[in-house]
Amino acid sequence: MSPVVKIVQPSGILDGMKAGQFRQEISDIVENGADIVLIDFKDVTFMDSSGLGALVLALKTVRASGGKLFICSINEQVKMLFELTSMDRVFEIFPNRDEFYNQVTS
Repeated sequence: MSPVVKIVQPSGILDGMKAGQFRQEISDIVENGADIVLIDFKDVTFMDSSGLGALVLALKTVRASGGKLFICSINEQVKMLFELTSMDRVFEIFPNRDEFYNQVTS
């Protein structure tokens, strides 16, 4: 049986205002049986430390349920934030959705 892949696509600014909503979306997806969660950052223009915190909690939530979390399509600002906080070593990041599908689901 192939794994259940769910995609979350936040948009705009991922900060403290949106962090709670983002965490809830991840929790709902996990409760509904997703094995793999892909967070597509293609429409995210900016992320601050609150957004990063929400992402770390999302990772813990997904892992606690036995699932995996991946990220794709990050912009330069988000990439820099990940590198400065060493989160680029914690998260598996793909350049885009196609690369994710080629490497993870094949």
